[in-house]
Amino acid sequence: MTGSYQLISVTNFEEPQPKPMADIGLVDPPHSWAVVPPQYTLSRHVEVLIATSSTILVVDSKEVQDQLLQQGPFTKMAVSPNGKFLALFTADGKLWVVSTDFQKNLSEYATKSKIPPQQLVWCGTDSVVLYWDKIVLMVGPFGDWIKFSYEDPIYLASEIDGVKIISNDKYEFLQKIPAATEEIFKIGSTSPAAMLFDALEHYEKKSPKADENIRSIRTELVDAVDCCIEAAGFEFHHYYQRALLKAASFGKCFLEHYNADRFVDMAQAIRVLNAVRFYDIAIPLTYAQYKRLTPEALIDRLVYRNHHLLAIRIAEYLKVRTDKILINWACAKIKSSSEDEESICRMIVDKLSDKSGLSYAEIAKTAYNAGQTRLATKLLDYEPRAADQVPLLMSMQEDETALVKAIESGDTDLVYLVIFHLKRKLPLGEFFRIINNKPLACDLLEVYCKEQDKELLKDFYYQDDRRIESANVILSESFEDPDVAERISKLKIASKMYADDRERAFEAKAVDEAVKLLQFQVQLEKDTHQSFSGLSVSETIQKCTMLGHHGKATKVKTEFKVPDKRFWWIKLRTLVEIRDWENLEKLAKSKKSPIGFEIGAFKEAGEQAFLNKDMEGLRQVRAKCTNHIVAQELDSLLAQLSTK
Repeated sequence: MTGSYQLISVTNFEEPQPKPMADIGLVDPPHSWAVVPPQYTLSRHVEVLIATSSTILVVDSKEVQDQLLQQGPFTKMAVSPNGKFLALFTADGKLWVVSTDFQKNLSEYATKSKIPPQQLVWCGTDSVVLYWDKIVLMVGPFGDWIKFSYEDPIYLASEIDGVKIISNDKYEFLQKIPAATEEIFKIGSTSPAAMLFDALEHYEKKSPKADENIRSIRTELVDAVDCCIEAAGFEFHHYYQRALLKAASFGKCFLEHYNADRFVDMAQAIRVLNAVRFYDIAIPLTYAQYKRLTPEALIDRLVYRNHHLLAIRIAEYLKVRTDKILINWACAKIKSSSEDEESICRMIVDKLSDKSGLSYAEIAKTAYNAGQTRLATKLLDYEPRAADQVPLLMSMQEDETALVKAIESGDTDLVYLVIFHLKRKLPLGEFFRIINNKPLACDLLEVYCKEQDKELLKDFYYQDDRRIESANVILSESFEDPDVAERISKLKIASKMYADDRERAFEAKAVDEAVKLLQFQVQLEKDTHQSFSGLSVSETIQKCTMLGHHGKATKVKTEFKVPDKRFWWIKLRTLVEIRDWENLEKLAKSKKSPIGFEIGAFKEAGEQAFLNKDMEGLRQVRAKCTNHIVAQELDSLLAQLSTK
């Protein structure tokens, strides 16, 4: 709650995203307020209960609901650990318990004190505890109460199964006696569990009463065993823990089919709880709190308190991974040790060497943050995951080492990550110096530059004196340049580079001819006002022929030494395409034809000669025809023509 009474919720501490809740519109501070966690609300969102005036407002992220109560003002309020109940202390000294949805009025108790308590907390979900100076009042669900007196100031902390009472010299835990414990140890109890516990005592005394007890509860023996196991979990004293588990084990002997998993789990849990309750550790958890907390969270607490040895022993005992514990131990060792870096590194590696797959990145980062750069670099040599190793090396300014490790990993994405980092960070000359003796890095840079950064590629080739590759890049650029003058200029540069290498004479000549063709096409465009740029020699001849510039087509042939056969075929196909029969006839009658002519369409040729009444032509076609059926048709046409 801000100073202006605006509520802001943060539901995740790992990735905190503060979100404002609905505006409650308060001018004066509320009398009291409490939070209902999202797992206990119908909306599954955080709800806040605000006591103002004589009522309570329920606030969530979107709206404010007035519960229209008249019993207020409420000077204290507390939500039960299970989120179902709300305890309220009114200005006239009344303790009022309702459901958190305000649909049920559960109990009322008059404390006869108009002074509000210093603290109002829940004792589990069974009762409410109020604290005034030197007085602790515990009120049960039906108005029953117990009063305790304290001379020293105390602090109350609610738990799911009771309430902690912490003073200057003492820690106490107040809770309702668990049902399983009461069932066994209540004076005069004849429950199956009590009978089983009693049977063990008689058995150890070798009394026949043991057999009598077992027989009397035979049909309820499973429940009796379960009850003893459960009660063992609630005990803090080793004697009663052992006695109850022993009674459960004794009862199991008389059962043919009993799943012992529950017994084993409880024995493990009790052993863990006894270890953390020991005064050197001083975490006095109950079994219910341990189950709610989970073993993993308990191990985390031990780690944060630097009880690494116990944390590892518990993790190994419960078969939980120890990676986080060992990493935290190593980090703590780096921060606290006064030994030299070599000794610390050897100590950490010796300890962690048999843990395959364990990450050294976090340990190395701790060393780097502690100013021990050499130690951090040494530790990173043992990091098995390059994806963790390389970014940390970059952050440590170990750029060349990062590039080497990325290349060794074979992960191209990781290599690119380092290359781009180096490119942004270093002058161009220094950047090229680092990658020049690393073939994979050079290859990847080339691949990237060919697609994305031609200027960088030219710089890369130039600094490495790779003239042919530079010429290839310039040649490639010339093809993409729409400006003909620029294209010619780039081609001339490429030609000069090729000419400097005796083995590239062909390339140099080819580029020179490309320049010559472009210059010729520029002149053609001026003469014809048609576009020729980008056409090949053959296409240029074809277009000149198509436009009727036969002399220019012949000049192209001469300039670029186009073979006669190729030139004639281009002209022939072009004239046919544009149906220029006049020039096609001239071409056909030329005695210089290097390609010759062949008539294969005898039927069509004969029909055309018949239509033209060309008796001589029809006879020539008939003489060359080798197809018997077509020959008969041509004979028929000849006969018809001769009668006319």
